[in-house]
Amino acid sequence: MFNMGRLLAIDGLNIVRRVYEASPEPDSPEKADIALRHALSSLRKLINDHEPTHVLPAFDFGGRTWRHDLYAGYREGRAPMPADLRAALPAFYDKLAGFGMHVVSLPDVEADDVIGTVVLRWLADGRGEATIASTDKDLHGLIAHGARVWDHFKSEWHDHAWVEQKWGVPAEQLPDLLALMGDVTDSIPGVSKVGVKTAARLLRTYGTLDAIMAGAGILKDTLGETLRKEREMLYLSRQLVQLKTDVRVGVTWNMLAWERQ
Repeated sequence: MFNMGRLLAIDGLNIVRRVYEASPEPDSPEKADIALRHALSSLRKLINDHEPTHVLPAFDFGGRTWRHDLYAGYREGRAPMPADLRAALPAFYDKLAGFGMHVVSLPDVEADDVIGTVVLRWLADGRGEATIASTDKDLHGLIAHGARVWDHFKSEWHDHAWVEQKWGVPAEQLPDLLALMGDVTDSIPGVSKVGVKTAARLLRTYGTLDAIMAGAGILKDTLGETLRKEREMLYLSRQLVQLKTDVRVGVTWNMLAWERQ
């Protein structure tokens, strides 16, 4: 029996972009360098604080993903990454590799999908704790499977109780909630005029999207009408918020093993 491990999965660009956007300076190579220096110390602090046995730094590859193939409008409202920051990333990945981190950045999928795949496999193998460093809503669904989320910027843990307090539903219902309410940052439509409160109420009453849609047939109000009319968009939104958890990541646990520096 091996000793229980601790996986730290880092949503790399979630940290990089938030650090970059926190500075009011105009875009420039200098701003990108400073932000990446700060991001590097954030990553080192995460590792020092959480003392993982394995580290997965996952970064979005950029460009089209399987979600764009499903829905052409996906992320259309999101500002592209500043060119100076994008240009500085390869050298940043080299620096992380120099520290012994194995950066994973794969075309056609997002870092979320990579993290979802690796975290679920880790937990299914009974390898120990899994911590995800991110503020991303979609990744909070993994709490339902036994992961915990760490908000590096607020220094707080997000667990079952936190999800329920924040969104009014348990973690396992989070993908359904996000499908109903949509997600402006990713241009996921959801159902018109359904916000977090209505979405949570529907899920508390019916339990699942399928049950909500079965019940929508008897709802005589505008909500019932909207649900019936936007059924296809709702199910498409559900596919878009769902993590892809069968990504061929191409790493072994040994490659992610972290030697204390």
